[in-house]
Amino acid sequence: MEFSPEAVYSPLPAYAELHCLSNFTFLRGASHPEELVRRAAGLGYSALALTDECSLAGVVRAHVAAKDVGLPLVIGSEIRLQDGPRLVLLATDREGYGNLSELITRGRRRTKKGSYSLDWSDLDSGLPGCLALLTFPHPLPLSKGEGEKHSRSVVERFPGRAWIAAELLQGPDDRARLAGLRELGKIYGLPLAAAGDVHMHVRSRRPLQDTLTAIRLRTPVHACGHALFPNAERHLRLRMRLAQIYPAELLAETVRIAERCRFSLEELRYEYPEELVPEGETPSSHLRKLTEEGLQRRFPAGAPQKIRDLVERELSLIAGLRYEAFFLTVQDIVRYARSQGILCQGRGSAANSAVCYLLGITEVNPTKQELLFERFISKERNEPPDIDVDFEHQRREEVIQYVYRKYSRERAALAATLITYQPKSALRDAGKALGLDAQRVDRIAKSIAWWDDRKELASRLRDAGFDPASPVMQRLTALACALLGFPRHLSQHVGGFVISRGALAQLVPIENAAMPERSVIQWDKDDLENLGLLKVDVLALGMLSAIRRGLDFVNDLRGNAITMACATLCTRSRLEIPGRPDADTTRGILSMSSLRLRS
Repeated sequence: MEFSPEAVYSPLPAYAELHCLSNFTFLRGASHPEELVRRAAGLGYSALALTDECSLAGVVRAHVAAKDVGLPLVIGSEIRLQDGPRLVLLATDREGYGNLSELITRGRRRTKKGSYSLDWSDLDSGLPGCLALLTFPHPLPLSKGEGEKHSRSVVERFPGRAWIAAELLQGPDDRARLAGLRELGKIYGLPLAAAGDVHMHVRSRRPLQDTLTAIRLRTPVHACGHALFPNAERHLRLRMRLAQIYPAELLAETVRIAERCRFSLEELRYEYPEELVPEGETPSSHLRKLTEEGLQRRFPAGAPQKIRDLVERELSLIAGLRYEAFFLTVQDIVRYARSQGILCQGRGSAANSAVCYLLGITEVNPTKQELLFERFISKERNEPPDIDVDFEHQRREEVIQYVYRKYSRERAALAATLITYQPKSALRDAGKALGLDAQRVDRIAKSIAWWDDRKELASRLRDAGFDPASPVMQRLTALACALLGFPRHLSQHVGGFVISRGALAQLVPIENAAMPERSVIQWDKDDLENLGLLKVDVLALGMLSAIRRGLDFVNDLRGNAITMACATLCTRSRLEIPGRPDADTTRGILSMSSLRLRS
């Protein structure tokens, strides 16, 4: 396309990138969300839209980075329809974000982990609160009839909220492509907007992007053919360069679109379930009632004034931070486990809470310890409380299914754990992408220890019989180092539950886990903490199963009714109490339980 030379020296145009994938579009995007945000800010972009494929997994990291650099972030997603084209959907407000999150959930829950399925019928509602960009492949293989069909479909579902994305990537047909898109837009009243189909923040990530494509296709780079991009144009380009490629009105349209997208993750408000609070009570009054019952149960002769003062201070802070429902949820799960004879025990910083002790979540007696509650909850730190509750590992699944039954799969899901490339996996996958012999690659990977620094890689290669200075080994080393820390896929947290009052999918997309009867949200614990959202940790501990067998064995043998609290007290105090085991007996419980487990 031809533009006047004067355009090069005119003021840089304002521009917002509206189609951008991060490495949370696994094995496609070649840059971290933070890298994309910082690069866009450095280039002076007006805004950046993060639009990972059928995913919102990377938006929290992008949100945190965008706050740091002061860049407006647009939240969206790229969707490939089974019976249609590829659309980029952008949330304009809280309603649009919730609808987009539910759409992603619908597509993910229909299929096995790692895939999704959506078609035009899923967009019949028009997805209120969302804008749509219609994209076309490179080069254009679509017939005129197909292009018109897609244009008509998107106009019908997104009236006044749809555009054609003009993605000009220095291909041989850019001039004809733009002319064809303009013709379609004129026929169906679809304005055009510039977009970059961005997969990396800088051009130099091209080799890594090719490597990711090869890993995804499970074939060496040299055999990927047209699956590889023909050039490195899918990066965040200089605005001066964009002014040379796009007509000015297409660049200006991107800014107008971005200005309509006012939603921020700051607007998310997480509400805990209400059904735990009896009618006529409030979360605060009910938590206080349960705490008073705990005082009577734990201190039948009367609680010391020191403990009462401590409880009042804790309840006041919990109420001020509005965490009552969180404590009630954990208490309910612990109550259920104990009603089923499942041994459980709270630990970690929660042990510094007198309220947790009175609710039965922990067995740490505040009269025996100098508790620092601020280690658990602090108004100054503004961090959500973390209550880890361990359950017998062989019966933990009963507790998990109780949570799903009580709140349904629509309101409860496990947090995600992000699986990233580590040295061995990075070397193996990079070696396969380069087409190296599998046995040689395996030999190299086995020579690496998890604690090795990157600087030690050369010596490890030499020890394994390879020349680190050879071109092949240098390329392997560079690609493996670039892969380190890159997301590989989402897995499920060991037991961190997120439970909501309404539809959880309105807050964050949910997808199926690899295990049956499990579902996982697309955010991990760090994302939840960054947004101030709470999770309930339902964890498994093998030693509790051992202790359960030991307690049953000793009680059957001696005719006692020893409990976890008794055993804990005697182990700590080393005192012999009538009707309770002494510390040596308690240690014997563990010894006998381990013998029974082996048998």
